[in-house]
Amino acid sequence: MINMKDIIAKALSEAIGISQGDVQALFTQPPQPTMGDIAFPCFQLAKTLRKAPVRIASDLKVKLDLRLDDASDPFSRTVERIEAVGAYLNFFLRRDTFAVEVLRASIAACDRPGASDEGAGKTVIVEYSSPNIAKPFHVGHGFSTFLGEAIANLFEYSGFDVQRFNHLGDYGTQFGKLIVAWKRWGDMEALKKAPIQELTRIYIKFHDEAEIEPELEDEARHAFTRLEQGSEEEMKLWHTFREVSLEEFNDTYERVNIHFDNMNGESFYAKMTPEVVRLLSEKGLLVESEGAKIVDLEDQGLNPCLILKNDGSTIYATRDIAAVLYRDRMWNFYRNIYVVGIPQINHFNQIFAVMEKLGMPDPERNVHVAFGTVRFADGVFSTRKGNIVLLDELLDAGVAHARAIVEESHPGLDEAEIDEIAEKIGVGAVRYTYLASGRERDILFSWEDVLDYEGDTAPYLLYTVTRCVSLLRKADPVVLKRLVEYRDEDAALLVGDDEQRVLKEIVRFPESLDAARTHYEPSMMIRRLMQLARAFNTFYHSTPILRADDTALAAARLALAQAVERTLKAGLRIAGIEPVDRM
Repeated sequence: MINMKDIIAKALSEAIGISQGDVQALFTQPPQPTMGDIAFPCFQLAKTLRKAPVRIASDLKVKLDLRLDDASDPFSRTVERIEAVGAYLNFFLRRDTFAVEVLRASIAACDRPGASDEGAGKTVIVEYSSPNIAKPFHVGHGFSTFLGEAIANLFEYSGFDVQRFNHLGDYGTQFGKLIVAWKRWGDMEALKKAPIQELTRIYIKFHDEAEIEPELEDEARHAFTRLEQGSEEEMKLWHTFREVSLEEFNDTYERVNIHFDNMNGESFYAKMTPEVVRLLSEKGLLVESEGAKIVDLEDQGLNPCLILKNDGSTIYATRDIAAVLYRDRMWNFYRNIYVVGIPQINHFNQIFAVMEKLGMPDPERNVHVAFGTVRFADGVFSTRKGNIVLLDELLDAGVAHARAIVEESHPGLDEAEIDEIAEKIGVGAVRYTYLASGRERDILFSWEDVLDYEGDTAPYLLYTVTRCVSLLRKADPVVLKRLVEYRDEDAALLVGDDEQRVLKEIVRFPESLDAARTHYEPSMMIRRLMQLARAFNTFYHSTPILRADDTALAAARLALAQAVERTLKAGLRIAGIEPVDRM
């Protein structure tokens, strides 16, 4: 709680004789607000002080109570009272001092509350989105795309040099299938009009025909081999498929304001696989198994990692190992984060185990951030079967719903402004759905849940922001003038229960950022934003703000609304959700 924790930790350190850092590491939060603001457990001191924890808490209370009587002591200006509850020492902060500290910190942080330079000089690579060339960008890709962007933003907000990687699926046997399918059934005019749609059509047709004519699979494998060998015809088709796919993908990325620093796909690393084979051979790690080359990982409780198939061709594991080696040489990364679905857990465990066997320093720098699946109630997605829902379709539905509400609420707005607001709300509602729950939980999409404007949703958070903005718009000029001339004595008036609850939620926001980044779990931050919004709305409905008893109190409450606005906007932007000033 700003520097108030430091003051309490210093007092305890002086009373006990252990370091201030060790004291602060033991701080916890009482289970109920009525039990205090900070709790200090005394169990770990029993051995050192040779006393029962309950006795330690009681003795410390007596010693620290003496400091509360000294008005010149910073401790007395920080703590209202102390209670010994069993083996815990509970501190009740002075509400006026707490309010002053929180608002001071909020104003100083401006539009970046909780930001830090903790990661200065450290490079973090975040690989996410990674759609397959020639396949639709469907709602399943939304999970990796929105989760990865939020994780990248969390690290960037803490001062890390973040490199956003989009590891495109632009290589592999599926391209052999696509080449064969194109030669048989491709339509150039259709490709020009709707590239992904045409490529999807022939890909689906390949699998339908292969059930009748199995030799098509062999033909596809031969086509991919020719592609690997640099055959001019196959390479030309591959380049065409890649370029037309990227054009469509980039339209979606522009819409959701996501931009990548690196778009190297599997094909980029394919030419580096001979080095992987050489390094594994030199280390004596590459062994033959049924004509294929593998790395035995039995000692790590994993299945063998296939490096070369029996025909000598590589697989995506070989290319992923090459990618790790390349990235470490180029960026000397602090973290190399893969935002890829749960089904790939075994694959990444194998890759990381191989890196360890190769002697990579600190192999734990490679991290797999797994997430669940996305489906609708009527089945799973499959490009082969054609039962897919495009991400843009989901975004369009959210925007259309938002537009209807904005038109009803603000009939006087012009079309351009309605379009802008509806786009932000609709896209924000969809993004929130991907991020709000724990990332390893599956998302069962239903239009009602995605577009619900009640409860724990992005529109609720966005509406809270607009409520804060509206208060400032409607405020009396005299109050606004006092707000601009911020005074600590005004902030000290915010001692009511609802005001204090809002202040505490503001303080917890930076803590949620640290937790979300540490666990690669943006939902931890999202939940804190929701708690703040709910606390503010309770305060809004229970407390006169614009009609406060005097100008100083009105200015203080407006300053609190401003702090809430800053915090919510910062969190929303980290989540990739653009705030609006009216809804």
